[in-house]
Amino acid sequence: MKKQFKGVIENLKSRLSGLNRLFALTVLLPTFIAVVYFGLIKSDVYISESHFIVRTPQRQVPTGLEAVLQGAGFSGSTEDAYSVHDYMKSRDALREIDETLDLKAAFGSGRVDPFSRFNPLGLDDSFEALFRHYQRHVEVYLNASSSISVLKVRAFTSGDAYRINELLLGMSESLINQLNERGRNDLISYAQAEVDLAARKSQAASIELAAYRNRHGIVDPLNQSALQLQQVSKLQDEYIAVKTRLAQVTAFTPRSPQIPSLKNSLATIEGEIENEMNKVAGSKPSLSSKAVEYQRLALELEFAEKQLAAAMTSLEQARSEAQRKQLYLERIVQPNKPDVAIEPQRFRAILTTFLVGMIAWGILSILIAGIREHHD
Repeated sequence: MKKQFKGVIENLKSRLSGLNRLFALTVLLPTFIAVVYFGLIKSDVYISESHFIVRTPQRQVPTGLEAVLQGAGFSGSTEDAYSVHDYMKSRDALREIDETLDLKAAFGSGRVDPFSRFNPLGLDDSFEALFRHYQRHVEVYLNASSSISVLKVRAFTSGDAYRINELLLGMSESLINQLNERGRNDLISYAQAEVDLAARKSQAASIELAAYRNRHGIVDPLNQSALQLQQVSKLQDEYIAVKTRLAQVTAFTPRSPQIPSLKNSLATIEGEIENEMNKVAGSKPSLSSKAVEYQRLALELEFAEKQLAAAMTSLEQARSEAQRKQLYLERIVQPNKPDVAIEPQRFRAILTTFLVGMIAWGILSILIAGIREHHD
């Protein structure tokens, strides 16, 4: 009986020693490491935060040239905000900031703990390595409900966090201004090109019409035809009057010496009427045959002039539109200069490590106990 009791006690002691070792490995050791790292080694991280919005002024529904140029760089504010976000986390932004602040020195300072420092072992001092390090310290996102963008910059000194945030906002404003300038130039250059093209067409149509007039010796076939017809009408009236006179003279004085003269006048008038009619619409080149080509040239000139007038109106509208700023980056909250380090949350990190260790210890203890009971 005593031997069995001693065996149970020894078995229990062996299990407790096993559990103590497991507890030390899963709970005590990780918690001790967390206390040492977060309490003594981990560097303070300062966060500078700013809020901004990218928007476009409220405009009327685009018409005419504005509708054609709607895709010339002017888009919705959300799309433009994402463009700014992409730029803030880009290599171009990093290159400009590094030229101003020397981020390699700021992120790779000896005062920064080795686990957070840039290039702690001196093995990779490349720009790409710095870029990966930079992206972990810059966070920008869009609040979908308010369309307000939030920029957070993490750095190991308060001044660096503030200066990087301020630089990113200033560079983004410059980017917006460049987009505006390019949009203005595209808008005006497109409208000016339309005006130049319309002016060349109008000038060519004018030259062609003037050459036609000089070549055929006419100014306006339609107006000249009207004048010719008026002349024919007068000749016809005169013809009727002479014919009536001839009839009267023949009836009352058949032997009158005026009769031959009147007949000659009738023949002459008939010849003039026929000649004038041939000028208007005859077998030889007449005003009616010339009017077809003239009308075509005149219509081309009229269309070119209307096109030129419309293009000039669009140019004025484009210039008026270019006077207004198309995109705005407005700061809602200015970058703050933190006076205390927000990260790391040391107590929270240590407590989290302890709780995770306790959970792991509990699970492993149950598994080990089950395995031993199965073997027993």
